[in-house]
Amino acid sequence: MSSNGRAGSIPAFCTLPFSIAIDKAMNNRHCCIWVLVLLMLIAEGCSVLKQIQETKNFARCEFRLSTVENTRLAGINVQRIKSTRDLAIADLAKFTVALAQPQLPLNLTLNVEVKNPNAETASLNRLEWRMFIDDIELIDGIVAEKVSVAGNGGVSTLPLQISVDLKKALSGRSAEALGNFALNLAGEGNKPTRFMLRVKPTIDVLGFQVEYPGYFDVKTEFTAGMGKAMRDGMIR
Repeated sequence: MSSNGRAGSIPAFCTLPFSIAIDKAMNNRHCCIWVLVLLMLIAEGCSVLKQIQETKNFARCEFRLSTVENTRLAGINVQRIKSTRDLAIADLAKFTVALAQPQLPLNLTLNVEVKNPNAETASLNRLEWRMFIDDIELIDGIVAEKVSVAGNGGVSTLPLQISVDLKKALSGRSAEALGNFALNLAGEGNKPTRFMLRVKPTIDVLGFQVEYPGYFDVKTEFTAGMGKAMRDGMIR
């Protein structure tokens, strides 16, 4: 029994080293947590810088229209049709009805070939795009899948899903531009079609998609010779 008459009490000086040990352990634990957080931030910062560099590399790539796929006009697959004789009776009837409607939907996939002349990889996580034909903005869209192109001449494909009301597109200033593009696709045009994609990439930061500040422009031309080569490749 202690001198103050309370049994089982522990002198304060006996608990002091233990208390100090706990404080040190807690401090070490906090220190470790902050070190881990710092390392994560550094790693994330390196990842963001890498994405920015790969985006800049993408802007310096070479682009050309490669192929057109899954072309459907008013729901009719017109990919391999060369004349009305190639239309089935049911499709011809469906097309005739569609012409009488206020809208004439055209859907297709426009594949853009991307060649990377840079030494480093070029890539985009996700991008918003706006398409201009002969300086007239026609359509916009989003590519949600990551596009990556290896360095030193690597080649990849950027697929653009096109969906447009053809009647509306042909009723305004874009009619001449679309008509010229159609002639070039058929291999019959006499003036190149100027294509421009205005691209806004996004960068992944801690799991959040952050839009890249501003757009960059991708420009190319499409000629009747390219259209003929593309069409011959599809018909084979």
